[in-house]
Amino acid sequence: MIKIALCGFGYWGPNLLRNFLFNSRFQVVAIAERRPEAHEAIRRLAPTVMLYEEAADAIRSSSVDAVAIATPVGSHYSLTRMALEAKKHVLVEKPLCASLDEAIEIVEIAERNNVTLMVDHTFLFHPAVQKIAQLTRSGELGTVSYYDGLRVNLGLFQPDVNVLWDLAPHDLSIIDHLFDEEPFHVQANGYCHLNPRLPDIAYVTLHFPSRMVAHLNLSWMSPIKVRRIAVGGSNKMVVWDDLDRDEPIRIYDSGISVLAEEDRPVIIPGYRVGDVHAPRLPQSEALAGVVEHFGAVIDGRSFSIMDGRKGLRIMRILDASQRSLDASLAGIDAHYRTAQPPSRPAINIHNGNGFLRVDDADR
Repeated sequence: MIKIALCGFGYWGPNLLRNFLFNSRFQVVAIAERRPEAHEAIRRLAPTVMLYEEAADAIRSSSVDAVAIATPVGSHYSLTRMALEAKKHVLVEKPLCASLDEAIEIVEIAERNNVTLMVDHTFLFHPAVQKIAQLTRSGELGTVSYYDGLRVNLGLFQPDVNVLWDLAPHDLSIIDHLFDEEPFHVQANGYCHLNPRLPDIAYVTLHFPSRMVAHLNLSWMSPIKVRRIAVGGSNKMVVWDDLDRDEPIRIYDSGISVLAEEDRPVIIPGYRVGDVHAPRLPQSEALAGVVEHFGAVIDGRSFSIMDGRKGLRIMRILDASQRSLDASLAGIDAHYRTAQPPSRPAINIHNGNGFLRVDDADR
């Protein structure tokens, strides 16, 4: 049995605790959480575990074999490094670290100490993603040309990361899992509505060697919550709506065909509209799959699909996206600082005797 410590009991920590308690391969022996108001809930759910205020104390405990880290992103590097140097296996919440340099160092430490490092990219174990992976790898979709992701909602505004680092890792991990290639060109832009240092809207476009393009629409400013991706192939297209409980996956037997250049006077595609199929998906919790996979990798029964190297690939894309986003925001900010205020058009005002024209300079 693997004795594990959980660091952090905020938004994601309770979900991790529940799944570790239900998995027979693990024994939760310690939980670290600074907030006193969370201690009562911890005692109620896991009355026999050791409760620490500082994560470092839980990590250093001699009774701990593995650590799950669900703390703010800014602490991922220090806590993960501490656990790996103590030769403890680590499952860390996404993203792996707050910077690419930190992530590179973390992966090197894990490999040098021969311990398991996994990033909790939970969607890789979602039945919908597993179904899309089956469709792409079997060739049923044909040659994939695009991935379109819409991941928007009103909040939750994160205090230490922007919307790119909060939401993009979900789609980036799915793309990496489905297609196993890194983009050669990244474009990103966005806007800061509330915090001038943390963009709350971002648009990311990724170009891949296979000629596939991926576009991500990420926002904390949407009045509605949407979680939808579309993958388009030359044979079929698939749409996953994570908020549709009845038919989350729809496969469209639709596409276009274009005659060879020598056989056409103009580029007019032929359209093929076929049936729509909504396959039934198994009812399983993705996080339960993450926990089971973590145990199997530690025991040497499985190769990891979300190890440190995979996490590092996601970090490289995030880093490139952030640099592009920074350049875009700097250009926008420079424009606003130097541009003249827009002039208002002249208006006509009736003063009782007739209409007077009032120009901008008169107002």
